[in-house]
Amino acid sequence: MSRSPRKAVLDTSLFVNPDVRFSLGATPTEALAHFLALAARAQDIEFYMPPSTFQELLNFVNENHLSGELLVHLRQRPPKRFEIPVPGYLLYELVEEWRDRVNKGLRIAETGVRGTEKRRIDEIIQDMRRKYREALREGIIDSKEDVDLLLLARELDALLITADQGLIKWAEKLGVEWLLPEKFRDFVMATIEPAPSPEIEL
Repeated sequence: MSRSPRKAVLDTSLFVNPDVRFSLGATPTEALAHFLALAARAQDIEFYMPPSTFQELLNFVNENHLSGELLVHLRQRPPKRFEIPVPGYLLYELVEEWRDRVNKGLRIAETGVRGTEKRRIDEIIQDMRRKYREALREGIIDSKEDVDLLLLARELDALLITADQGLIKWAEKLGVEWLLPEKFRDFVMATIEPAPSPEIEL
C-alpha cells in the first residue's frame, strides 16, 4: 500500500535570503534551478507555493534561465481563505501585538524629534527607520503573502519552509510544522533513493 506524498509549502526566503539559500545556490536563480533538479528526483514530496508568493519570487529570478518544469514541480495553489477555520484568540493576539508595536513606533518617533538639536537630520532619519522597522516589522506577519503561506500550510497539513521569524512564530501558534531553509536540502535528499550501483561482472 503506497503512502501519500509529504507536502511542503515554500516561502521566497528559501531562494532569496542570502543567509539561508547557500545550500541551494549563490543567487536566487541558481537556488531555484537547483531546487527544481532536486524536486524532479523527490517522488515522495509535493511542493506548493501560493500564487501571491510565486509572483513575489519572480521579481528576484531570471525566468529565461529556468527550466520549463518550474510549474510542474512547484505547484501554485491559493489557500481557501473563506473555508479555513482559524481560532478567534489568534485575531485578538494579532491586534494586541500590532497595537503594542504602533506604540513602540510612536516612542521611537518622539525620541528622534527630541534629538534633532544634537545630530544631523540624515543621521536621525536613518536611525529612526532602522528602529521603526525593528519595532513594527520583525517577528510578525505583515503581508498578504505571509498570510497565504500560513493558511495554505494549515489547509494542506504541510511543512512550512521559511526563515521569516514572524511566520515561524505564527506557525507555532496555529500548530503548523516548519523547517528552516538551511535544513531543506538535507530534508529533500533524505527522501531520494540513491541510484543502484552498476553490477560488475567477474
